[in-house]
Formats: sequence, structure tokens, C-alpha cells
Amino acid sequence: MNEITKETDYGRLSVSCQKKACYDIVFEHSFDGLPKELFGLFPEKEGRELLKKRNLCVITDSNVNALFGEKIRELLQGICRELSFYVFPAGEEHKTLETVSDIYRFLIEKKITRKDMLLALGGGVVGDITGFAAASYLRGIDFVQIPTTLLSQVDSSIGGKTGVDFEQYKNMVGAFHMPRLVYTNVSVLRELDERQFASGFAEVMKHGLIKDRKYYEWLLENMYEIDDRDLSVLQEMVYRSCVIKKKVVEKDPTEQGERALLNFGHTIGHGIEKASNFTLFHGECVALGCIAAANISCMHGLIGEDEYLEIRDMFVPFHLPIALREISFTAKEVVENTKSDKKNASGTLRFILLDRLGKAVIDETVTEKELLQAVEDLIVYEDAQNDIIDD
Repeated sequence: MNEITKETDYGRLSVSCQKKACYDIVFEHSFDGLPKELFGLFPEKEGRELLKKRNLCVITDSNVNALFGEKIRELLQGICRELSFYVFPAGEEHKTLETVSDIYRFLIEKKITRKDMLLALGGGVVGDITGFAAASYLRGIDFVQIPTTLLSQVDSSIGGKTGVDFEQYKNMVGAFHMPRLVYTNVSVLRELDERQFASGFAEVMKHGLIKDRKYYEWLLENMYEIDDRDLSVLQEMVYRSCVIKKKVVEKDPTEQGERALLNFGHTIGHGIEKASNFTLFHGECVALGCIAAANISCMHGLIGEDEYLEIRDMFVPFHLPIALREISFTAKEVVENTKSDKKNASGTLRFILLDRLGKAVIDETVTEKELLQAVEDLIVYEDAQNDIIDD
């Protein structure tokens, strides 16, 4: 079942839904293979002709369009009936129902039908918005994920979760809608600035912590190659993270059980993200959330203090924060935010803890006092002496 072996070429994964092949994740070093993969979504020999009868609409944001829009336009122009682009302003603040409404209007004006296809070119915000628009427009049309950030390549483009933020609530409105294809051009990771790359790496570390100790150790062994953006190492890393997420998603496609393990670090992470008014990147908040969750795991006696401190400190060489400094919010505000998080089940907080390195568990016994202590332990006060490693 797609186990990692010496013969693995890290080129393609197949994700199953209800025991049937649902879509492929393709790993390439350029966008050049995208037309061929789109042809392959239709019956063999007829793919080119059938695609010529359909419209393609690329949805992207202003930053990604400036980087890759022209290249995608060159590749796709002429292989379909009509190619259109919808570009919205970059930023989490535009992940709203208003943006989705604007997309609906654009699709209607372009006469996009259920036979046509949307292409999400961008990071997690673009993928979530496009997926939700595809799930709800005309009661559902096909879409393809073309993730361009590390976070979206290893996490948000896989599994069919789509959605937008509602007022101050993150990802509160959404739907499950599987893509027809995930086309991953690993080489774009070299275009990311250090902070964006590090943000995505928090999800990579999370995968090792919750599911695969050997993978976690491999990440540490290859930290210099990862930091140098060695393309072969990056491809193996993205592939191995996708294997972990794929297996969890296949067992629990609509998050009724095991898929909740992927939320490790996210409950407190989302609380920090909201309290900071989104001035911190999502992955930075996830890293802090993972550290807090490891701390609570230690409080519960599941892991030792040495393991907790090692987990905390191992985020440092990957340029991720391990403490909160010079903040304008309190630990209590972060904890209050967790109460409105959609991961609360019937008023009970379903929290993800580490039973050991490489194995996460769902826990419903975490107290508000423990949450508050874990967040307080992240905060470094100016007038306090603290020996936490400073990145």
C-alpha cells in the first residue's frame, strides 16, 4: 500500500475513496506535465478531444498569478475550449464567502457548466476557496489542485477538505469535495521565502510526530539538505508526508475518527492565530500548538520531559518559533479561542496528544487549566529570565 521502499521513485500516489481509486497525486519538477495529466482524466485516446470541448477556469491569488500565471496560461491555452483566470487579492483575510460569491458571479458570466473544471493554482487559501466553490457551484463540479506552497503540497491539497472563514471563525463554512487530481511541482518550493517554507514545514514535522517516528528522525538527519532546498530530498519529503496523510484520509475521509489526529497542534495553534489577528503564519502557530500539545502530553505522563523538550527544540533548526514574544494578547484569550474552535465535539474538547513519539491519540480529558498552563509556558515575558532557545 504505497509503502516507502528503496525502489520508490516518489513520482505518483493514488488516493482511494471507499476502496476505489479516487485521484492521483503527481510529483514533478516543473509544470510541463500538467496538460498530459489533464488529458489523462478522460478515457484513454479520447482525452485530448474531450478536453477541447470543455472550459477550464484557473483560480489563483495575486501573488501566485504574478509568479506562475503566465506559465500556466502558455501550457493550457489551446488544449480546452476556453481558458479563463479568476485572480483575487492574496491573503487569509480574503478567504471569505464574499470571495466565493465573486467567483460564482465570474463562473456564471463565463457560462461554466458541470462538464467544465476549476483549477486551484496556489497555496492553502486558494485551494480551500476553489474547492468550496467547486463543491457548491451547480451542486458540484470537478476541480484540480495545483499546490504551490509547502503547506498546501503536504497538507491542504489532499483529502477533500474545503472551506472559508466566517467572521472571526476559521474554516467554519465548508464541504468535503475530492479533487480529480493533485499536480505537485516540487521545484516551486525554491521560490518560497524562508518564512513561508518554514510555515509549511510545521505540517511536515507534525506528520512525523503523530504517525512515523522513523520519518521524524529522517527529517532531522536531512535538515541541512532540506534547508538548502535540495530538490531530490524535497521530493522525497513531500511524497512521504503525502503517504502519511493519504493513509489517514483513506481510513476516515470525513473526519469521523482517526482523521482528527491530523489536528495535532491545531487547536491551540488556531487559538494563537486568531489572537494574533493572523499576523503569525498558520504554520508558525501550528508549531507553537505542537509544542503546547507535547507539553500537555508530558503533563499526562504520556511522554517524558526530555522528549517534550527535544520536540520543542527540534523546531529551532527549521526556523520555526518555539516561544511567543512581544505579544499583545494573553494566554487566556488563546484558550477562549479554543472554545469556539470547530474541533470541539458537543461541548467537549477533542484534543490530540502524543502517546509516544510517532503515535498520536484522541483525548477528551484535557482541562482548561492545562490548556492555560501550556500556553503560558510558550510566553516569554520581557522582565523574566528564561533559558528557552531563542531562534
